[in-house]
Amino acid sequence: MAIAAGSSAPTAAAEGTPVDRQILVMVRHPPDHYRANGAYGGGYGDELSRSAQSRLARRIARNYGLNLVDDWPMPMIGVDCFVMAVPNGRSTSAAAEQVGRDSDVAWAQPMALYSAQGAGASHNDPLYAAEPAASLWHLADLHRIASGRGARVAVIDSGIDGNHPDLAGQLLVNRNFVAGQSLLAEQHGTAVAGIIAAKADNRIGIAGVAPGSRVLGLRACWQSKGSVSTVCDTLSLAKAIYFAVEQRADVVNLSLAGPDDRLLRQLVGVALGKGMAVVTAFDRKLPGGGFPASMPGVIVVSDSLAGPRGEVYIAPGRDVPTTEPGGRWFLVNGSSFAAAHVSGLVALMRERRRSAPLVLISERRGGGPIDACATLIRVAGVCDCSCGSSRFASTALRR
Repeated sequence: MAIAAGSSAPTAAAEGTPVDRQILVMVRHPPDHYRANGAYGGGYGDELSRSAQSRLARRIARNYGLNLVDDWPMPMIGVDCFVMAVPNGRSTSAAAEQVGRDSDVAWAQPMALYSAQGAGASHNDPLYAAEPAASLWHLADLHRIASGRGARVAVIDSGIDGNHPDLAGQLLVNRNFVAGQSLLAEQHGTAVAGIIAAKADNRIGIAGVAPGSRVLGLRACWQSKGSVSTVCDTLSLAKAIYFAVEQRADVVNLSLAGPDDRLLRQLVGVALGKGMAVVTAFDRKLPGGGFPASMPGVIVVSDSLAGPRGEVYIAPGRDVPTTEPGGRWFLVNGSSFAAAHVSGLVALMRERRRSAPLVLISERRGGGPIDACATLIRVAGVCDCSCGSSRFASTALRR
């Protein structure tokens, strides 16, 4: 897909190759590649296997006139991923199709780009007196039922400011999966993390939807220089999703959208198969809301009525105060931030009942504005709180 308007095409720091000139080549890995104890940190467990796979990758690159740029083993889905640069003048789609026919290749695909679905700050005032969720979702009442304690939310996004006073101590990890770049505190990821897990009752800033939850900060996206546009590529997202699955996150927040992608589809499928909730943003400009919104089983969220598709949930996403790098707060708009609200709500649900089916109570079954109180009441069973007067709450326990 095209990256956000006004931003320049991002480049992969590895070898300085533009990501839109790269393909991903999936090579089947040897059977003993993955250690059963799960002690896998992105490298090969057997140097012999690594050497053989590297020789094979170099042979493939040489035979098809490509340049080997990077590699990342993914034994969970049975492949090793090699990044190869396609010379100028050749189509990346045609190159991927050609390489994909090689008997040693499981499949090949062009590197895709994804755009975070946020509109940035609406103005420079630090905070309004109230968050939209405070009145629309009865946030204080929700926190009498659950705070998200014990829930782990993987925020796969741009860099998070882990030293922000509203986020300090809220991150379990803060890792970088963008090749060749240092971990940075960036606007979009910091804003999403704040909506989900900003500390409550600390006399500053905001209260997150799930202030008792803990965040896995997984930087797979980066903020374009001189712009608020946030972009990601296939491999950085794949690395981050893979890590989130390994860490058994309860919720995976993907506040982004882009083209369908075979590698990412497989990894998201693994996450769903392990009972993890995957929450994403709806992009009106892309068919089916973009990927991963188009994938069955993913919770799809918009900040407003999203059109004909019935399975799109609506959550607060306009004029939302949240955390900004540098210890500040600002206002954000967009489906990215609506998705963050729902990830927080799922974390509240997971605290009360870890294995319960994820049923969101909304204006219509499977979509529309979410009634957060009724949703949480259904999981908790009882509620001594004012949100119990919600027009959906009386039927929540019967659903």
